[in-house]
Amino acid sequence: MDALMIPGQKDGIFKPDNAARPNSTDTRVFSLLSLKGRTAIVTGGGGGIGFAAVEAFAEAGANVALWYNTNKSAVEKAEQVSKTYGVICKAYQVKITDETCVKEAIDTAVRDLNGRLDIFVANAGIPWLHGPIIDADTPLYHNILDINMHSVFYAAKVAGNYFRRQQAEETAVDGKKLENFNRGSFIITTSIAGVTTLIPAAMTPYSMAKAALIQMAKTLAVEWAPFARVNAISPAYISTDMTGQVPESLRTTWSGLTPMG
Repeated sequence: MDALMIPGQKDGIFKPDNAARPNSTDTRVFSLLSLKGRTAIVTGGGGGIGFAAVEAFAEAGANVALWYNTNKSAVEKAEQVSKTYGVICKAYQVKITDETCVKEAIDTAVRDLNGRLDIFVANAGIPWLHGPIIDADTPLYHNILDINMHSVFYAAKVAGNYFRRQQAEETAVDGKKLENFNRGSFIITTSIAGVTTLIPAAMTPYSMAKAALIQMAKTLAVEWAPFARVNAISPAYISTDMTGQVPESLRTTWSGLTPMG
């Protein structure tokens, strides 16, 4: 029975001070926001929201692993980020639908950067462009769930293990003392499509995956409370390469539903 319980409980009650308080003595706002010496991994980091996250982490001082699938410009972008912000930023081509590949890629990125993992952003995803499900082939459904949902599960298992070990042992992978690590941060890019129905588009499989990710974030936030934070971000309509794949007529409708156009 205990194996089914969320960690950090005794007799169904959470322990006092279940999550350690930040140990920083510098409480200035910009110092608290600094990511100097930390490591971040961003999936789907070659463009759009993902690349914006890569740049933000680098600007804050983190070393960043930029994961991509087919966007070859990601390699040049990573090099430019390194030059601009003076951090290590490396691009990795990763098959996120393969659990073994995901684990190997995380392990490699951690070794290549500075032996630790502080932030993981599960951002990679694709849109549903096949209309109502009754007219679509089932393999297309499986594909979007593999990319948009199952890949996040694979990454969470590996990243969570890093966060838990680092919090318990306070060491990097080389055994050296880990500085400035309190808890890990796992961030999932979901979508407004996981919260409400996107009129007029028929996007059921996409919405299913995003809704599942929102609930995954809520549940993991409780499971991982002693060693990591988990958050979901649900963007609405944003002009990116991904939304650029949507027919112009639909994008025009979306703009008409957006107060700022």
